[in-house]
Amino acid sequence: MLAKRIIPCLDMTGGRVVKGVQFVNIRDAGDPPELAVLYEEQGADEIIFLDITASHERRDILIDVVNRTSEQLFIPFTVGGGIRTLQDIQDILKAGADKITINTTAVKNPEIIKESSRVYGSQCIVSAIDAKRIYVKGAPPENRVVLDTPQGPCWWEVYIYGGRKPTGIDAIQWAEKVEQLGAGDIMLTSMDYDGTKDGYDIPLTKEIVKRTNIPIIASGGAGTIEHIREVFVETDCSAALAASIFHFREIDIMDLKRELQSQNIPIRI
Repeated sequence: MLAKRIIPCLDMTGGRVVKGVQFVNIRDAGDPPELAVLYEEQGADEIIFLDITASHERRDILIDVVNRTSEQLFIPFTVGGGIRTLQDIQDILKAGADKITINTTAVKNPEIIKESSRVYGSQCIVSAIDAKRIYVKGAPPENRVVLDTPQGPCWWEVYIYGGRKPTGIDAIQWAEKVEQLGAGDIMLTSMDYDGTKDGYDIPLTKEIVKRTNIPIIASGGAGTIEHIREVFVETDCSAALAASIFHFREIDIMDLKRELQSQNIPIRI
C-alpha cells in the first residue's frame, strides 16, 4: 500500500503566507520560504504553494517567491495561482516547481489540462477543485450528482477566481472530466469546511475517490489529528492537505505522522 502524504499548503498574497476561514477573514501567517523549509524539516512529504489572489487580480504569479522557495526545498513543490498559458507553466517549472496546479483557467479552457499534460507529463499537472455545497429542497436537479449527507441532500458547485465566482459546474462530474483530460492529481478543497477546523468534507471526498483513478488530495477543514486519520480511513484519499494547524503551530508534522503510524495508517516517517 502506498504511503499517505501530508501536505502543508502555503496560501500567499502580497508575498506573504496567509490563512482565512471559508476563503475570507484572511490573516498573516509568515514568510513563504521560511515556512516551507520549516515544514520540510518537520517531515512534510510535499509543499503546495498557492498565490490565491493572482487569478482574481488577473496578474502573473510572483515568480521571485517561487524561486526563493524552491532553492531551499528538496521535497516535491507544487505551485498554482494566476496560471493562464503553457508559457506560464514553463516559467513556474523553470523557477523550480515540480508540479503546477490550475483551477480558474482549466474551467474556462479545459484543453489546457490536455495540452499541458501532453507537453509536461500528467505527473506535473494537478487540477484544483474548489467546491461548495448546494443544498437541495424538493426534486433533485438534473445533471447533478446529489448525495445524502448528515446536513441534508446536496450537490457541490465548482468555484473559480479564488472562491469568488460560482460556475454552475458539478464538482464530482468535473473531477471525472479532469482525469479524462490528463490531470495527474486532484486537489479537492471544500469551501464549506475550509479553515473551520471541523474536519474534511467526507461525503464529497469519498465520492470523488470512488469515481476517479488518480490521487486525490483532501483539503479544507483539518483541525485535529483525528480529522486527518478520518479522511484517510473513510475516503482512501492519497494525501491530506492542511494549513492553519501547521502555520499557527497547533500540530507538529512529525508528531502527526507518528500518531497516524501508531493507528496503522501507512505513512512515511
